[in-house]
Amino acid sequence: MKTKLDKEILEAMRRNPNNWKGIFYFNPKDPGLIVPKLYHSMGWTLNFGSPYSYIFIIVVVLIIIATQYFN
Repeated sequence: MKTKLDKEILEAMRRNPNNWKGIFYFNPKDPGLIVPKLYHSMGWTLNFGSPYSYIFIIVVVLIIIATQYFN
C-alpha cells in the first residue's frame, strides 16, 4: 500500500513540467503506465518513459489489424 508521502511524490513528478514533452508524459522514474494528464479534467495518458507503454501500443495496433484481417 502506498503511503501518503509516496502519493505526494508521484503527484509532484506528474505535475513537473520538465516531465511533459508537449502532450506526452515521459518519466522513466514513474512506475505508472497510465497517468493522469497535467490537467486532470483532460483525462489520462501513457507514460512514454516506461517501455511497457510501447508494448501496449503495439498490442493495441495488432488487435486492430487482426480484427480487420479476420472480418
